[in-house]
Amino acid sequence: MTSLKDCTAVVTGASRGIGARIATALGEQGVRVVLIARTEDRLKQQASRIPGSIAIATDVTDPEKVERATTRIVSELGGSPDILVNNAGIFSVAAAEETGVEQFTELLNTNLVAPFLFVRAFLKGMKKRGRGHIVTIGSIADRTIFSGNVAYSAAKFGLRAVHEVLRAELRGTGVRTSLISPASTDTDIWNDVTLTDPGDKSPSKRLMLQPDDVARAVIYALTQPANVNIDELRLSHS
Repeated sequence: MTSLKDCTAVVTGASRGIGARIATALGEQGVRVVLIARTEDRLKQQASRIPGSIAIATDVTDPEKVERATTRIVSELGGSPDILVNNAGIFSVAAAEETGVEQFTELLNTNLVAPFLFVRAFLKGMKKRGRGHIVTIGSIADRTIFSGNVAYSAAKFGLRAVHEVLRAELRGTGVRTSLISPASTDTDIWNDVTLTDPGDKSPSKRLMLQPDDVARAVIYALTQPANVNIDELRLSHS
């Protein structure tokens, strides 16, 4: 297994849930982590638990704000990070005819456009250096269709397509890219979800994955030898 000690990483959506656990797990591996999220207070609290980390509060859906944040990151780290974990995401459920244009656009911007903005900012530096690793946090919904997911599935299917294009383009460059697609995971993203089909039931917490499960998968992908690329990991509860 490859050591991550002294590597640098950027994790989006790092103030809570899966992103917070991934950031912590990276810190435990000796990685200097840059945490990205919108809510500054919660982000700083999370960063305070990870020695040497940097907290940058920004709106990942705003291209200008992302450009300012990524310019600062490159300056502070002395170049593109070794690792980019595109985790930030939002989730809501609504039948297609009840999905507003703003709701649809918000899910696409957060779950699909924002990851592209960070890839675009750091990829040239990674390729020039001849190494780097882009980890995309997908979802069971990037391959499986569920009722009420017209916006979320569109975004996650698109995100998987972005990953697969990157994989095709990056072979032989030294830059790796991995897609981690978990099933339902026990985070507060479920707190405000109301399912559209009365026959559907919210996943039982005892049958959900935990954020630690996803974090371990990320560390597994990152610590493979340099000649090994974990193309995709699909995670489900046993």
